Amino acid sequence: MIYVTRKEHFNAAHRLYNPAWSEEKNQEVFGPCANRNFHGHNFELIVTVKGTPDPDTGFVIDLKVLGELIKKHVVDKVDHRNLNLDVDFMEGKMASCEIFVMEIWKILAPIITEKAPAAHLHYIKLVETPKNFVEYYGE
Repeated sequence: MIYVTRKEHFNAAHRLYNPAWSEEKNQEVFGPCANRNFHGHNFELIVTVKGTPDPDTGFVIDLKVLGELIKKHVVDKVDHRNLNLDVDFMEGKMASCEIFVMEIWKILAPIITEKAPAAHLHYIKLVETPKNFVEYYGE
């Protein structure tokens, strides 16, 4: 099994806020991340695909193609956007990195295998800050 990885960057704003809670409870739980005017991050999205190299190309998936898929289906939809207000696949969901990375998985997993049938999404890492990131394996 071979693992190949592509890294992309984007900027986005979000707010951690549970509308079922009072403003005070949101502040208590989420602190400054509950700021009603939102806050932003310079995200890194790291996508790892696994598979067996194609005997004709030597690729598990062409990394240029993988980059184009990530850009078209994720980055173009979230870059310089507000995750709470502007991103259709995050509508009605908590804009935490944990939920965000799970929604990205739902988008990328099927299109990667469609484009390269021997390739499967293995892992996504979403870096919010140098100190904070989430990892997801689709489980």
